[in-house]
Amino acid sequence: MKGTGMPVRRLTADCIWNSFQSSGKRHLILTGGRGSGKTTLLSGVSRLLQPSSPVPGITTWAEPGKAVYLRDTETGKTVLAGKFDPALPGPQNRMRPVEEGFRALGVAVLRRCMEGNGEWALIDEIGYLESGCGEYCAAIRALMGKKRLAAAARRQGLPFLEELCRHPDVFLVDLDRPFGQLGCVIMASGLGRRFGGNKLLADFGGEPLIQRALDATEGIFARRAVVTRHREVEKLCRRQEIPAVFHDLSYRSDTVRLGLEEMGGEMAGCLFCPADQPLLRWETVASLALCATDGPKWIWRAAWGDREGAPVLFPSWAFGELKSLPEGGGGKLLIGKYSDWVRRVWIRDEWELEDVDRPEDLAILRKRWEKARMV
Repeated sequence: MKGTGMPVRRLTADCIWNSFQSSGKRHLILTGGRGSGKTTLLSGVSRLLQPSSPVPGITTWAEPGKAVYLRDTETGKTVLAGKFDPALPGPQNRMRPVEEGFRALGVAVLRRCMEGNGEWALIDEIGYLESGCGEYCAAIRALMGKKRLAAAARRQGLPFLEELCRHPDVFLVDLDRPFGQLGCVIMASGLGRRFGGNKLLADFGGEPLIQRALDATEGIFARRAVVTRHREVEKLCRRQEIPAVFHDLSYRSDTVRLGLEEMGGEMAGCLFCPADQPLLRWETVASLALCATDGPKWIWRAAWGDREGAPVLFPSWAFGELKSLPEGGGGKLLIGKYSDWVRRVWIRDEWELEDVDRPEDLAILRKRWEKARMV
């Protein structure tokens, strides 16, 4: 089974922000190792938090091999927070914390944020230097009790950093492995009776219709498979090194079961994605995966206003019942049974939920797609 590492497409600030809003959490923390892009993404997210003015808080900048500084985003005041010490073991983390800088500026800024009228505060770096000042750590905890925090935290295994990342009201995005251990089943078993043939191979923008689902789910999942009753679809997938399960069984419940069996027993959750929703966006699928990774006990599904639809991502606790659905039954049975466990991920465009049943549907969605490309 072919797995995936980092996403083929990079996560965007918009995608992270949409996922966070869908999560219902209070705070947002991006974590990851050096070069993961957490500071850049946090900067993009900060412009969405408060579009009309900069978010108050603290930014960090460094002179390599010399020093690290804290900067007050509102006043521009800067203080020394870390000083290079060649005696420390290298090659990384050779800055020695200057606690007075954290106390004099860092704590003061966070207290001002707590007393201000704004909803959000920003800290663009929390690492081993910050963790070394108890008063500064206490100020961050106090801030989170009164305001909402958007922050970037290094992955360093330090107690304070782990405490922040495990906070129950933090939406955590680990940029080194943002989507966790999730599976994806692409449902491609329909016979297309109303369409008058195999709709999945119908032309959509110069490619087979099913290619849209393959592209929308690419690079996100630890395991992915297409379940189909069409040999042509199986061949198309295998040419792209995408596992395909061919079968001749009659029911949707068979497709669900075969897909889950192909995933194996290690998945924390599994997305079921229709193969005939050509306007489904990669960012929507990524948001579903981000939400499921942060909130693994919920059933996550795409939604527009009061309208809920597919894809749907089920947690591992639902796998047993999904494998034993009655003939003709689908995931909707579990969604109805466990309605209190369903959470919505908001989509950008209601047309993402539309599927192709008839040739007229294909024509309408193709025109919509062409119009969107011209904007």
